[in-house]
Amino acid sequence: MTNDETAHDGTTRELDAREIDGEPFGAITSALSDLGDDETLVLVNSFEPEPLYGVLDQRGFDHETEQVAPDEWRVEIEPR
Repeated sequence: MTNDETAHDGTTRELDAREIDGEPFGAITSALSDLGDDETLVLVNSFEPEPLYGVLDQRGFDHETEQVAPDEWRVEIEPR
């Protein structure tokens, strides 16, 4: 999987930002642009991506964040 790709199982896509060299914002916004109305994007990150929440709200996405390990956060993102 390259930095710009997401794993996909039909209705859920996963983007692991920890695998991206450099700033992941472009890959995240690209994944959001490709997200269908009935799909969920799971963003995996090494910290809680609080700055992203405002962007998600402005673009019409809901999100739910869970810390699953000290260095792993999973954010489920769905279109409203």
